[in-house]
Amino acid sequence: MDMTDLTAADLCRAMSEGRLQPSEVMEATLDRIGAVNPKVNAIVALRDGDDLLAEARALDGATPTGPLFGLPVAVKDLQATKDLRTTWGSPLYAEHVPQADDLLPRRLRAAGAIIIGKTNTPEMGLGSHTYNPVYGTTRNPWNPKRTPGGSSGGAAVALATAMLKVADGSDMMGSLRNPAAWCGVYGLRPSFGLVPEDPGPDKFLHQISTDGPMARVPSDLTLLLDVLAAPDPRWPYSVARLPVAPGLKGKRIGWLADWGGAWPFEEGLLDLCEDALARMEAAGAVVERLAPPVSREEIWDGWTTLRSLSIAGANEADYASPNARAQMKEALIWEIERGLALTGADIRRASAARARTFAALSELFRTYDALALPTTQVWPFPVETVHPTEIAGVAMDTYHRWMECMTPVSLTGLPALSVPVGFGAAGLPAGMQLIGPKGGDDRLIALATAWHEVSDWARHAPPI
Repeated sequence: MDMTDLTAADLCRAMSEGRLQPSEVMEATLDRIGAVNPKVNAIVALRDGDDLLAEARALDGATPTGPLFGLPVAVKDLQATKDLRTTWGSPLYAEHVPQADDLLPRRLRAAGAIIIGKTNTPEMGLGSHTYNPVYGTTRNPWNPKRTPGGSSGGAAVALATAMLKVADGSDMMGSLRNPAAWCGVYGLRPSFGLVPEDPGPDKFLHQISTDGPMARVPSDLTLLLDVLAAPDPRWPYSVARLPVAPGLKGKRIGWLADWGGAWPFEEGLLDLCEDALARMEAAGAVVERLAPPVSREEIWDGWTTLRSLSIAGANEADYASPNARAQMKEALIWEIERGLALTGADIRRASAARARTFAALSELFRTYDALALPTTQVWPFPVETVHPTEIAGVAMDTYHRWMECMTPVSLTGLPALSVPVGFGAAGLPAGMQLIGPKGGDDRLIALATAWHEVSDWARHAPPI
């Protein structure tokens, strides 16, 4: 059986019914990785093939243990994995082998999945370009001279090249959505609180990142989300998943475009999004262009304050060591020092901006089923470029300003799903964010499913 075009749900169903054995799926997966991964460097810390086949054979003929029974998965290298090297892409942790799993890999194992290795990420997950001094650079399968984005770049590339069927990503400032767009796959940043994490000292204060599912088809997002989103009594937030009405017909979508002209875009990206919205209208949706409900400046100031606060808190101990600090990338040091310099008044202002932005966007959902924004402001750039310094002649004043269209979602914690919308003149893919109300994750997946049925972008295979 050719497994390349089967979905994760197809494979799991076939294994649970005995029509496929886990060892067959593992063998096909390893063959695919062996043929493709050397060209793109998406999967790292790959476990020994004989060990993986032995683990899969032990499941042949066994009673299924969960919804991901027998499915090979690779976990993003920002997640600690027991007895499997976890580096965070940092030379400080190049040989680090955890003694316990984080919550996300624990849930994958409990659902019956087989963890085969890790997916590559930028150093400490910073910057939407997947390269690091431990594993090197991950390359875009549509053009290996270009970046796949990040920080979930390894996951997106592994999906686009059919090395994996589903993958976990994480998203602070587009780390899941951006690579999904640049690799032509689907990525859901869930509502804050829907996917629990292990408890920690900062979990009650300003959550700004979340784990979420990525997949080649929208239905597989649900398969993985159901595993990741099971409630945890130790988690200080909770989110009710809203009921779903499938299809595009009658759905009202508010198009926020370039935020009233505030954000620059490279040529063609807005056009592809508007073409996609026109196709949604042809399928029965109602699309209306909206003025920005909050100023660009308020969102940016609030977002960058809370981001630096979070990054400084997570890395302060390493920064205190001169030896460790000497091995940190420039962007990480900039964020830490900025975060350590913040005052209580700075944080209060950022909190107020967050509250106002959440209220303003949430008010729009009284009228609209979803909001739409482009997923990226630039096309995938050359792998030698650290980050874009200008867009359409407009200079970028920070290492991450070129991702500003991510910030309304990143600041508010509303769910957002990047869907493929086509290809530019250079043959590179683009995406569009569909944004929903808090708890509207399944509604977004339903919209993406309807879009998947009327479009064919995600069915295109990269040259690799």
